[in-house]
Amino acid sequence: MTGKTDEALGYEQARDELIEVVRRLEAGGTTLEESLALWERGEELAKVCRRWLEGARARLDAALAEEEEEGEQQG
Repeated sequence: MTGKTDEALGYEQARDELIEVVRRLEAGGTTLEESLALWERGEELAKVCRRWLEGARARLDAALAEEEEEGEQQG
């Protein structure tokens, strides 16, 4: 695991680390304690990805609304 704070992780970094966490969980061979720690980290990473995606959606919605307003004003 990277040790970076979640706020500093970009979407791609969080996604890639989450993929690695899932891979390790699916591979097995970890203790219950390790599995729980991986699961918790995966949940944190999923939240980071979700925040990035929600932010991107909000920016896209705002840009589309602005474009629509400009179209109505010209129409």
